[in-house]
Amino acid sequence: MINLRGKRIFLFIIDVTLIYCLSDITSTAMGLVAPNPENHDSIEKQILYNGRAWRNLYTKIKGDQFLFTADLLPGSVTIGKRTFENLILKYDIYNDELLTTTDHGIILQLNKEMVDYFNMKYIDKTYFFKKLDADSLNTLSGYVNILYEGHVSLLVKYRKEILLLAVENKYDLFNQLHKIYLKKDGEIILINSKRDFLKQLEDRKQQVRTYIKSNRLKITKKNPESFQPVIEYYDRLRYPNQ
Repeated sequence: MINLRGKRIFLFIIDVTLIYCLSDITSTAMGLVAPNPENHDSIEKQILYNGRAWRNLYTKIKGDQFLFTADLLPGSVTIGKRTFENLILKYDIYNDELLTTTDHGIILQLNKEMVDYFNMKYIDKTYFFKKLDADSLNTLSGYVNILYEGHVSLLVKYRKEILLLAVENKYDLFNQLHKIYLKKDGEIILINSKRDFLKQLEDRKQQVRTYIKSNRLKITKKNPESFQPVIEYYDRLRYPNQ
């Protein structure tokens, strides 16, 4: 009897809430009540907040699971054609999940199925990320950092692994890794070395090598951004009128 009564109370509350919401929408549509911009903003935010409350499951592991820092960073998120500005974000690269805080201070894990892009600012630099879906040609998926996007694009995938008992043989440790990818002719290619990289640019081999030498560029896998000026140059060479 107690359970049945509780269910009836719950259903009554839901019914009242729905009636209130529908009457408010109807009144606004008929011009009886002026639309409230704050209500519109809150409805829009529900698109962003379509996720779940986050809990930190790794408090006993040294380090953290986030990119750059465990602090919240300024940024924005794009879902469809809607961009939400002035957010604070964390990017969990161990689980490949994006976090934000709600208006009530709750840390929320965003619904990755809905997010298309996001950016984060760290030490006066803005990093742009795009969500990719794996397909029959490419296995790379999830959030990737777009260092350069053109006819040929340069991508970086960050992740963290857990090294067991790596600290004093007592504590596990988060260790950060990254992989560099080139997107060319619709294919996403893993770049394991400078040699791999230059091999993908062989159709402009001499010009690229001259450019690297004359500009004294040092290309190293440890620094993905070192590949960027070469890709930009190659893209201009290959598509000069576009």
